[in-house]
Amino acid sequence: MHVPVRRLALKQLAIAAALASSLALPAAAQVTITQKADQVAVEIDGKPFTTFHTGGESLNRVYLHPLRAASGTVVNRSFPAGQVPGETVDHPHHAGLFYGHGDVNGLNFWAIQNVKRAPAAAAASPGAESRNLPVASGPAATAQTLGRIVPKGPVAVKSGKTTGTIDAVLSWLKPDGQPLLTETRKMTFHAHPEVRIIDVDLDLLAIERAEFRDTKEGTFALRMATALEQVPAAAKPGAPTRTGTLKNAQGGVGEANVWGKRSEWVDYSGRIGNEAVGIVMMDHPANPRHPTYWHSRGYGLHSINPFGVRDYLNDKTQNGGLTIEPGQRVRFRYRVVIHPGWSSDKISELYKAYAQASGTSSDE
Repeated sequence: MHVPVRRLALKQLAIAAALASSLALPAAAQVTITQKADQVAVEIDGKPFTTFHTGGESLNRVYLHPLRAASGTVVNRSFPAGQVPGETVDHPHHAGLFYGHGDVNGLNFWAIQNVKRAPAAAAASPGAESRNLPVASGPAATAQTLGRIVPKGPVAVKSGKTTGTIDAVLSWLKPDGQPLLTETRKMTFHAHPEVRIIDVDLDLLAIERAEFRDTKEGTFALRMATALEQVPAAAKPGAPTRTGTLKNAQGGVGEANVWGKRSEWVDYSGRIGNEAVGIVMMDHPANPRHPTYWHSRGYGLHSINPFGVRDYLNDKTQNGGLTIEPGQRVRFRYRVVIHPGWSSDKISELYKAYAQASGTSSDE
């Protein structure tokens, strides 16, 4: 839909004003975005923030990795792209910040791996841990079911004061290489001395009839650093230290009160060493099924999934699927904030600013 230039400018001013009031945004900051071979680097005030991985021999899905706090501390799990001693090595498809769903027309766009297999060294890494975890639902991850989400062409980037953007057009490819969906993704990165903010705007255009079926395996997700996983009821001898707590906007605490529940936002916070840090993910009020359901787990998966109603409610009569007919499109918007251990009250204020400044109409 065409948006008048004046309306767009006013909207941008409103967003800036809301951020300034809730975060005391500095008058001068810089987001620098640089294209390199097979990746796009994002720096904030000259410090590395994250990298958007767009190519390479083994790329099967684009992703952002690593994610850093304003201090420079990496807050998501390194595996499978790398390996930090002692971190967990399960779920090798949990690579960085990514988007995908476990059952689209019977195809699996969730369990996509960007490595042919988990590195052999990972399993033998001192302190590395792999555990018995919940059983997956949806289509098995095989060569006959796994899709790919890759760039359709070059990405566009823009650096600037306070914000920078990456615009990418992505193809959701079936196992035979034919496109099922075209995704237009805009990522906006905000500069601030205390926090790191990523706004993700996804537009999914169906080339064929695309049925996002009901499964818990999805959808907009990242994997927390092992130190930020939920504190276990009883830690095993020699296991990595875990400090994390899950909280949602309704006051739910812990996986039992967050997983499968609906909420405007969920925060996953703890400590890495002596540093307090957290990642809150936010669901835009104009998104389908808002407030969304959550697939955030105590073992470190932090995920939004509006489609997994049957699994989340444990009710086989439910159907949380969503179908996009050929030529039709669906839009989703999310915000990710990496913060220094902020309280739920402060996160609620930040969510209100996000919801109000970006509007509640999907026709924008």
